[in-house]
Amino acid sequence: MSTNEMTGGEAIARMLKAFGIGPMFGMGGFQLLPFYDAARRIGLDHNLINDERCAVFIADAYAKVSGRVGVCDATLGPGATNLVTGLVEALNAGSPLVVFVGDSHRLHSWKNMTQESRQTEILRPACKELIRIEMVERIPELVRRAFQVATSGRPGPVVVDVPEDVCHATHPFDDADFEADEACMSAPSLRCRPASADLEAAARMLGDAARPLMLCGGGVHISGATAEVEALAHALNLPVAHTMTGKGAIACTDPLSAGLFGRYDRIANRLIEESDCLLVVGCKLGEIATKRYTVPAAGKRVIHLDNVAEEFGRTFRPMLRLWGDAREGLRDLHAALAPEADTIRARQQPYAEDVAARMVAWRKSVEARLTSAERPINMARLLNELNKAMPADGILVADGGFAAHWGGLLYDTKRPGRGFVPDRGFASIGYGLPGAMGCALAAPGRPVVGLTGDGGFNMVMGELETARRLDLPLTVIVVNNAASGYVKALQHLMYGAGAYQSSDLVEVNYAKVAGALGCTGIRVEDPNEIAEALRIGIGSENGPTVIDVVVTRDPALMLPGVDNRTVQVRKGDRVA
Repeated sequence: MSTNEMTGGEAIARMLKAFGIGPMFGMGGFQLLPFYDAARRIGLDHNLINDERCAVFIADAYAKVSGRVGVCDATLGPGATNLVTGLVEALNAGSPLVVFVGDSHRLHSWKNMTQESRQTEILRPACKELIRIEMVERIPELVRRAFQVATSGRPGPVVVDVPEDVCHATHPFDDADFEADEACMSAPSLRCRPASADLEAAARMLGDAARPLMLCGGGVHISGATAEVEALAHALNLPVAHTMTGKGAIACTDPLSAGLFGRYDRIANRLIEESDCLLVVGCKLGEIATKRYTVPAAGKRVIHLDNVAEEFGRTFRPMLRLWGDAREGLRDLHAALAPEADTIRARQQPYAEDVAARMVAWRKSVEARLTSAERPINMARLLNELNKAMPADGILVADGGFAAHWGGLLYDTKRPGRGFVPDRGFASIGYGLPGAMGCALAAPGRPVVGLTGDGGFNMVMGELETARRLDLPLTVIVVNNAASGYVKALQHLMYGAGAYQSSDLVEVNYAKVAGALGCTGIRVEDPNEIAEALRIGIGSENGPTVIDVVVTRDPALMLPGVDNRTVQVRKGDRVA
């Protein structure tokens, strides 16, 4: 066994190498310089970012699509505090991340060190766990701990705080110190199964139901349970509805798909109302998914399968709680129902046919919007063209707010799996471009499109330089309405035409912006030009493409609904 004297920074780099991490992003400072030097020497795929928040967004999207741990870093002070928004996204969404931040030299802490702040106190609520390394010799142990915590239970981000003197200090490490737990390289690293008695009760409830319905959230993707969702749905003729993050639990084009439920839905909310047994899988039943806690209605028979016990009863009291991993729980539930599956499937055939017929009728009822020739362009037409252009293995990344809601309602995945990636953990705008970068890195060869508003793109457009530097073949669609569209639409709804405050943007040609940054830029003002622009962007292998789509400026038509429905606002309720 050989012993090597090395810095703490090199020890961190060697541990990351042992865990086989993918691309990581950061912006260095003096505190982490030994780590940067070691990353160069041992061949870590480390890349400079222009804004630390985007580093976390990239890591988050990478983790969502690959299932592997996303890694990034930041220097102390403003570098560390810039991480907060992305960390909360990962925390709420269940994305496994390990994030390193430099900190001040302990000998000089609290003596007005440059950029010093109480960063551990700021970051602690934004992550699953914060680990501060106080002794250089403990680095291998604590990095292993970070990966273990990030990938177990509900996955999440772990922050590793590294004081300057610990990173620069040296210690004689043994080769055996740099061992990684292979199970903790991806999430979930551990799985638990619901109790057998609870599974038997759930099987009886589903077997006796006349109109059962499965409601899937993002936990289905975290667990890697889409094959199990599809298998159980087809075995029983069990229709499936989904949240925004649960899209792809089964293919949206599957006859058993009931589409999005909650605030924006196609046919799912009525099916929930008519159902006599709901199977909720990997879903927190939050505000948007439940249409502000009104769907399902109180008293519904609900079976809730989740691996986080604290979620049971938080927003809806289920009749039966199944505490366990979604994949394992669905497998066991399928096995329990197998003896009766043929009988149930035959009995449910007319119900399944009714669901499929309702979806066909819904599509027909909104066809005029989906094929609209309006100028400026109707959002429904844009999403319809995207549905036609995207191959089955494509990934759509939807930025927060406006883009996520339109995409959640209208975008159709063509196969089960994570083909739709919205940042619904925190719903921050600015995710579209860096999220697309993370997906492109996680799934090379798969077409990646980011859908973002002009406001969100304004926040992060500097990362086009990063995407170009890495020659990432991705497409970003900028929904250009010269406004903070969601806010302007709500102001119109609440206060009437013309009552707009701080919601307008100056007109910008983002295709020219892209060109100035060395990327391909295409501006689309005619809906008949959308298909060709998408063909060029999705088919390109020459770095990033930005498609600047000029959409409606009418705030009465901006709300994310294919029929631009009139939203009734209850007295005292300020959310549409």
